[in-house]
Amino acid sequence: MDYKREEIKEYFNDFINDQDSQWIEDNKDDLHYHAFNTDFYIIGRYRARKWLGENTFDVIAHIKEYEEFNFGEVYTDFSEPERVVNMYTYIIGEEIVSEYINKLEEVA
Repeated sequence: MDYKREEIKEYFNDFINDQDSQWIEDNKDDLHYHAFNTDFYIIGRYRARKWLGENTFDVIAHIKEYEEFNFGEVYTDFSEPERVVNMYTYIIGEEIVSEYINKLEEVA
């Protein structure tokens, strides 16, 4: 799913640009955690609802599939728009960070 992927990628790029190269190297294995799990991507139910827009159910389906595959059950509370947005950005962020690390390793 590519919903708002470019926006999430920009968020990650901004995060990376705020770090120095030594910090990135030292934290390469934890980049995803630092970028997408130490703070909320969206705060506020209204903002989260607006962000999801007409894609709410597609995003929920994507989260459900991811969690069932990775954890064997669903943990996200789909009644909370903030949690839906932040879990979705966590999942897409995982893909973006993986691509970033692969590019770093190609250069090295």
